[in-house]
Amino acid sequence: MKKILAILFLTVLSSYMANAQKIEMEKVFGGYQFKQEGKTLLLKDMQEIMKENKEAFELVQSAKSNQTWALILGTAGGALVGFPIGTAIGGGDPEWALAGAGAALIVATIPIVKGFNRKTKKAVELYNNDISSTSYQFQPSFNLKINGANVGISMNF
Repeated sequence: MKKILAILFLTVLSSYMANAQKIEMEKVFGGYQFKQEGKTLLLKDMQEIMKENKEAFELVQSAKSNQTWALILGTAGGALVGFPIGTAIGGGDPEWALAGAGAALIVATIPIVKGFNRKTKKAVELYNNDISSTSYQFQPSFNLKINGANVGISMNF
């Protein structure tokens, strides 16, 4: 009886673990917010979750590269715009050419951020499609059988 209960427990546990949870996407200003089981996911969380799905994982890796470049260019652009504005506010002679270069860098980040959003959305769609096609395959049902003095458990799948 103990062996049967142990097998039953392991079967239920393995079927529970095999059913991965989908990642939910919510459109927000400037892109998407990703959640799984109510928890907001960062890009590094998504990388960890998607390791098993090669195509989705590669898209998330590429999106991470886009995010890094957008952060670098956006920060540099913001600094180049902010420096002349700070100089002007302080009463100095600002270099407006720096502000123009900074604005150009900020504008250059727009397509990079769009690429990031497109890649992460596609990766989540691939991941969700993959788990929905594999998670439904094993869904056992258990029945308790009583026959006179004998008790048994049957599993149907």
